[in-house]
Amino acid sequence: MKNCYNSNRREFLKKTTLVTGALGVAGSGALGIESGKMHTSNPLPKWKGFNLLDFFSSEPRRPGRGTTEEDLKWMADWGFDFVRIPMSYPAYLDFDRSRDITPEEVYHISKEAVERVDQLVHRAHKYNLHVSLNLHRAPGYCINAGFHEPYNLWNDREAQEAFYWHWDMWAARFKTLSRKLISFDLLNEPAMIADMNDQHSSKTLIPGELYARVAENAARAIWKQNPDHLVIADGNQVGTRVIPEITHLPIAQSCRGYHPHMISHYKAPWAMKDTTNLPELKYPGQVGNQYLSRDMLEEFYKPWIELSRSGTGVHCGECGAYNKTPHAVFLAWFGDVVDILTSNDIGFALWNFRGDFGILDSGRGDVRYEDWYGHRLDRKLLDLMRKS
Repeated sequence: MKNCYNSNRREFLKKTTLVTGALGVAGSGALGIESGKMHTSNPLPKWKGFNLLDFFSSEPRRPGRGTTEEDLKWMADWGFDFVRIPMSYPAYLDFDRSRDITPEEVYHISKEAVERVDQLVHRAHKYNLHVSLNLHRAPGYCINAGFHEPYNLWNDREAQEAFYWHWDMWAARFKTLSRKLISFDLLNEPAMIADMNDQHSSKTLIPGELYARVAENAARAIWKQNPDHLVIADGNQVGTRVIPEITHLPIAQSCRGYHPHMISHYKAPWAMKDTTNLPELKYPGQVGNQYLSRDMLEEFYKPWIELSRSGTGVHCGECGAYNKTPHAVFLAWFGDVVDILTSNDIGFALWNFRGDFGILDSGRGDVRYEDWYGHRLDRKLLDLMRKS
């Protein structure tokens, strides 16, 4: 595997300390780690794989419902080399779940739960899969509703300190693992949300300087445990926007393969207020007041491609489409998404392996599934992903 990230963190920290006396926030003109130098390819490997949802829910995982040994073996056998584990921090806490969590309880780690995370990480490594740990729900923030936070990550220092503490804890647990084996994806799909308890509340851009400060401090907590740990930050405004304010730091960035949402989240109840009065999907073609095409996708991913060539590693941490998107439309659109990314050396991870977005047991009504050891395999989707 090629070098996961062509930056020397130790040299970076040393130089920055000498110049500024502290890690500061660069202006938006900073384009890459090696200023002014363009790269011919993405500094990150072109990882391909899946999100594993074992710890995605805020409720502890029920025995027997998670990723199996067979799942990991099949991924590896089919040529995939990457898994992302989006975690909701309450899933690995021990607290009274009959009421809202308190700020003090955010630190009440369940030994048994974190050991289950350890076990999944090490099982994935058994099959040579790179593992990216992600806080899908962090203290004070989540892109999804469904759990009452005791504070707001973007407004409250107490939430930020808890966020850094959690990353220090995870970095310490995997202190001896190399960046070829593990990375730390700070926060899933950051945005400013008007009402954290309203699933359909507006989600807007976080002020760049604020996001940069929180991301940098979390990265420093990780690097304190191992200066060579690989850190990734999801793009601003729900993972869609490059973060220019951190490109001077040795932090990779993660985009999304959900553009446009009218295809990726067609009739998804958590993403659309009205799932009934929708125009017929076409790709390429006119849908409502938009013409959906490869040109539109290339324009969307252009900033990410440029970022990957400027010295900052880029990966697409989530992508795919909900099972209500017509299969033919999905494959035509997703084929373009994957081709644009991979032809520019950017890897990707389907939202899940088994489930509504997955290649197994997706529950689509318009797919001729292949039987796969008792599971229903979407062979066309698998072939599309493997050939990229």
